[in-house]
Amino acid sequence: MIDRRRFLSSASAGVAAVSAGPALARVSAPNAGNGAGDPALAAFMDKYFESQVDASPETATQLGLDKGARAALKSRLTIPTREQEEKDRARVRAARAELGGLNRAAMNAQDAIHYDTIAANLDAVIKTFSIPYGQGGWPQVYRVSQGGGAYLNTGDFLDNQHTIATQADAEAYVSRVNDFADVLAAETDRVLEDFALGVIPPDFILKKTIGLQAGMLGTAAGESTLVQSIVRRTREKSIPGDWGARVEKLVSSRVYPALQRQNDALKAALPKAGHEASVARLPQGAQYYANSLNYITTTRMTAEEIHRVGLEQVADLTARSDALLKSQGYSQGTVGERMAALVANPANVYPNTDEAKVELIAHLNEQMAAMQALLPKAFGRLPKSSVEIKRVPPEIQEGASQGYYNSPSLDGSRPGIYWINLTDTANWPKFGLPTLTYHEAIPGHHLQIALQQESAAAPKLMNLIFFSSYGEGWGLYAEQLADELGAYDNDPLGRVGFYQSLLFRAVRLVVDTGIHFKGWSREQAIRYFIENTGRAEGGATSEVERYCSWPGQACAYKVGHNEWVRLREKARKTLGPRFDLRGFHDMALAGGGMPLTVLERVVDNWILAHKASAA
Repeated sequence: MIDRRRFLSSASAGVAAVSAGPALARVSAPNAGNGAGDPALAAFMDKYFESQVDASPETATQLGLDKGARAALKSRLTIPTREQEEKDRARVRAARAELGGLNRAAMNAQDAIHYDTIAANLDAVIKTFSIPYGQGGWPQVYRVSQGGGAYLNTGDFLDNQHTIATQADAEAYVSRVNDFADVLAAETDRVLEDFALGVIPPDFILKKTIGLQAGMLGTAAGESTLVQSIVRRTREKSIPGDWGARVEKLVSSRVYPALQRQNDALKAALPKAGHEASVARLPQGAQYYANSLNYITTTRMTAEEIHRVGLEQVADLTARSDALLKSQGYSQGTVGERMAALVANPANVYPNTDEAKVELIAHLNEQMAAMQALLPKAFGRLPKSSVEIKRVPPEIQEGASQGYYNSPSLDGSRPGIYWINLTDTANWPKFGLPTLTYHEAIPGHHLQIALQQESAAAPKLMNLIFFSSYGEGWGLYAEQLADELGAYDNDPLGRVGFYQSLLFRAVRLVVDTGIHFKGWSREQAIRYFIENTGRAEGGATSEVERYCSWPGQACAYKVGHNEWVRLREKARKTLGPRFDLRGFHDMALAGGGMPLTVLERVVDNWILAHKASAA
């Protein structure tokens, strides 16, 4: 998955980040055949991009724009007060009003696509404002949980996004650690507001969150990531100063007390927490979930429709997996039981040791290099930015996703990062690892996002607007493309892992809607997950608990994948021998993320252009 934590740094329009400096020139999209681009739209996109970056120090850093005139942003963090949230919301509403004042009817085809993409994003975000709790513009319903909150995000952000090359960078780091205490304090105030509304996480989420925070508080300040990161990196750059002692003092005197207050607030709420998992139990919960599905899938599919599609695809993929497993000599038991038996075979799992985890990551790099050699068969353009593979830091791995991706900076100074959660290697059998690599790195998230950032056809604003069904749908489509490129031709168990991944995402449709629409319990969802995928119980539990705190997010993958496949086959069937796979991919990725409905119009325009050129 794309690491959505980076988008939570601003509560506005699902923003992410870019890099180069405030003087970064706008790269205009090529015209789509209806005259020159609209200067008013171009000005709006530039203005909105700049305002979003200026409003979010985290976004400026993630994009590498915390330099030059924006250097002061590198010393700050966003303090999530109610006042800050209202400013963010006002900026979004003002942007939507300004966009609505433009003459869309006079725009060429390409500008109309950009207009509709931005309008769809802003409308979906504004729709969430009617709910008086949760993360505005993203369906992470609880401000602090086992998978979200400043306690999880900030140390990771400072260690992996905040660059340290000079003494000024180190001073900025110290300033941000100081701000971290204020972030935690403001976040705790907002959590208490939500609790007063009856928005209390289920007991299993609270217990895990309390435990994760207790583990951090039990770590000596000097051994914390916050301290160790600046000590290591200033030493590497030979930057003089007693940075470790300064940050250690801030951690012990400000950060830890603020975190302790938050932990105490969560513990105080525990006796009031129920065990019911569904967001439907909350005030306006049914509307919250409907908003989430609309925002996440960028479709009008209802929870009932998504649940039905999920059940149909689970049945189809189970049948396909059954045939493949039988061809490999695995014929006894259900598909889930046979996949579980594969995982139970020690030959298919790395030992759960630090040494084996180093070996695992080395093998991932080999798989990625092999795939890199196959990419020219399917793409005319390939990204210049590199991607690194890293293990999720142990201090946050219990609440983190199983795998996720951080994009590179816009200026190329920081590569993309594909993170793998190695809490328990049984969650990642050897035969499933190639598919994870193809999803998170290439031809998945890294290829798609790096191409977007490097594209002359994507205005820089597109790097701030995130469409989960487009990006996660592409990640799942990339798994299928890897199979089509021959990645599993000599690896039948690897193809089993690919089928398991598809089945995993189809199961997600059933489980997410089962929890939040059908009223399934956490235990019922975990049982369905294990029975149908053969996943280890630990991994299944972590996944289900994530769906409980992020309603709808799990539906992005298969809904998006289904649409990518449908549109490709539509183009292939319409164009026949004139269909060009490389051209299709280059076209569909060039303009950046967009709603699935807009993606269909882009594909239709491409089909018409090819038909016209052949006439």
